[in-house]
Amino acid sequence: MLLKKMRMSDYIIAFVILIAVFLCLVPFLYILSQSFSSNRAIVSQSVTIYPIDFNVEAYKVVFADASMLYSLFYSVILTVGFVLLALITTILAAYPLTKKRLRGREIFLLMMLFTMYFSGGLIPDYLNIKNLELLNTPWALVLPGLMSVYYMIIMKTFFQSLPDSLEEAAHLDGCNDLQILLKIVLPLSKPALATMSLLYAVFRWNYFQDALFYISDEKYYPIQLKLYNVINISQSFAGENAVVNLPSEALKAAAIMFGTIPILLVYPWLQKYFVSGIMIGAVKG
Repeated sequence: MLLKKMRMSDYIIAFVILIAVFLCLVPFLYILSQSFSSNRAIVSQSVTIYPIDFNVEAYKVVFADASMLYSLFYSVILTVGFVLLALITTILAAYPLTKKRLRGREIFLLMMLFTMYFSGGLIPDYLNIKNLELLNTPWALVLPGLMSVYYMIIMKTFFQSLPDSLEEAAHLDGCNDLQILLKIVLPLSKPALATMSLLYAVFRWNYFQDALFYISDEKYYPIQLKLYNVINISQSFAGENAVVNLPSEALKAAAIMFGTIPILLVYPWLQKYFVSGIMIGAVKG
């Protein structure tokens, strides 16, 4: 009965979605299967989306390397701190811009939009970080990207979708703007906050170019920079735990999975808010 009600456009959409799912899953399954495969299978290129000669030797090497575990723990702390600070700055920028009584709000918004299209460039950014003495500090990875104008616009749009009558009633009850924001607006903004948290977390977790430029002290290496070194430099696993005859491709695959799984585990917890947050941000502009 359901198949009879489906139109041709529904079949086309379903087909496109299946292709997208296939394109997303196949590379992930390929890397996952390589991480569990043997040297012979990888060298012979017989590994596809399932392991050949199943073994966990690559993961033993990864988990035995203290620097990998440290980078993972450091990245978790860095990402959590970045998300909290980014949410605060995004909220404090978006909420005032929804108020018509704010003088010059169009100018402020235009100045922010300008930064989306024009950047100072890498060299000025590096000189700023150096002059502020932030090189080889976690702040070099936090402060430059602390607020996305695009995400701020999504948050602003969500705030504008809330009924004005709620704030008017709160003003009549004697609440100021800060109390309204903390006690009324934010509790009603869980979908948007969850969406922003996930987007900021994915950005910070996957981004390593800033660490590549600003960090030379290995104790401040995020996990993605560590993976970059693992993939591009052979035998980057330090210490006596490294297995010399282990295929480098298996180590690379296991390291990639080691750095990918944590951020994947976050999405199921925020999924129920994510779709509604994105949709609401697109409804009212």
